[in-house]
Amino acid sequence: LTLLLAVPTCFFLVRLFIIQHDCGHGSFFRSTRAADLVGSVLGVLTLTPYHYWKKTHALHHATSGNLEHRGFGDIDTLTVDEYLALSRWGRFKYRVYRHPVVLFGVGAILHFFVRHRLPTIVPREWTRERRSILWTDVGLVAGIVLMGTLVGFRALVLVQLPVTLLSCIVGVWLFYVQHQFEPTYWEHDERWHYDSAALQGSSYYRLPRLLQWATGNIGLHHIHHLHPRIPNYRLQQALDEHPELREVPTLTLWQRLRCVRLTLWDERERKLVPFRALRGRRSPAAPAAAP
Repeated sequence: LTLLLAVPTCFFLVRLFIIQHDCGHGSFFRSTRAADLVGSVLGVLTLTPYHYWKKTHALHHATSGNLEHRGFGDIDTLTVDEYLALSRWGRFKYRVYRHPVVLFGVGAILHFFVRHRLPTIVPREWTRERRSILWTDVGLVAGIVLMGTLVGFRALVLVQLPVTLLSCIVGVWLFYVQHQFEPTYWEHDERWHYDSAALQGSSYYRLPRLLQWATGNIGLHHIHHLHPRIPNYRLQQALDEHPELREVPTLTLWQRLRCVRLTLWDERERKLVPFRALRGRRSPAAPAAAP
């Protein structure tokens, strides 16, 4: 019964994360102080330090789809030439990282349970973000001790751990589908444009109505990137009032599953391609074979 209830409960935690996310954008409250307070408290529940998330997510919005500014708040994506230029060990590591079991399973859990606990993941000069990580860790330990004392540590683990694990997996999946699809948008810095990145490089993920509610309208991600001050609970209203926003690449639940195989950006073809598309391709630095 506990495992069955973990599924709907994990979506409740996903919705709490979306509220935290909107607090970071300043779209959930008019008061910055209220947004930061609520966001920081929710960060303990979602295992995501609020001010760290707020800053890195703002960088993600400012650089999404920009080939010169990858690395903040996105899924690591190499170009074909970058991948071919790697050593065998480098290619192996990238293939492991992009494997669904690692990306949505082991990697997702390590990201929230381990990486988000370490102040060293941010530059030393990011003082506020480092403090946010430390205070989130303190709040997490205090919450575990308090709840463990009240209900028992065994009961806490049996109830909360499945919910948190599922939430981590669902959260990474939802973030993945927002930008890893085809056709999508990647450009070099000199040709990159914010609106194009929002409308062409952020997905309109059409979900069944119940799942759309459970995920807080997060599938309307192109609207969110175009205007991040619209809270997620009003994204459907924005879509209804501006039907032209439907004229973007649309993905269904089943179409999205097929996009998992897309792992590299091909600058020649201007699209994401799977590893198997590289058969017969050499590194751009490799010399041509003698006739």
